[in-house]
Amino acid sequence: MRSPLKSRLGLATVLAFVLALFGLAPAASADPAPAALTFTSNSATVTPGGTVNLSMTLTNNKTYDIWFVYQTISPTWLTTQRPDLKYSFTGCSLATPTGATSCSGTGPSDLGANYGATIPPGQSRTVTLTLQVAADSGCNGNIGFYSYYYAEFSDSTNTSGGPAYTPETRVLCA
Repeated sequence: MRSPLKSRLGLATVLAFVLALFGLAPAASADPAPAALTFTSNSATVTPGGTVNLSMTLTNNKTYDIWFVYQTISPTWLTTQRPDLKYSFTGCSLATPTGATSCSGTGPSDLGANYGATIPPGQSRTVTLTLQVAADSGCNGNIGFYSYYYAEFSDSTNTSGGPAYTPETRVLCA
């Protein structure tokens, strides 16, 4: 008489081999998003009266030029819950091969004009916003923002993305 234990072990071994074979197969790699938006900050903390630079980098991952970008930027929900935190965007600069240049459109929500000219395939544009914290701002709160964007390419396609979050900046009192 055959042992049922051996047949169960044999079936389990074959099943484990098949699972291992398919589990070790290379996964299909997904194409990167046509455009990607990332944020960096020059400081994680600031005192009232100080400034923080938030840099936004838009990268063109497509094989066509980006011709147009529209972007919004809004405070996060937690930031809006602290009415004692006072801040504003006071400056904007676009990094160019010949140095930084002022950009337009800085405001509470519309940043579309800030990326300047066409963004060729594989290249990026970085815009730096200066965040000024008011001298009479409250302390021990975080200021953060989120952003959505829409980009149009020279092949008549478009993409949208977000939310992309800025690093939070902690307002500390000395």
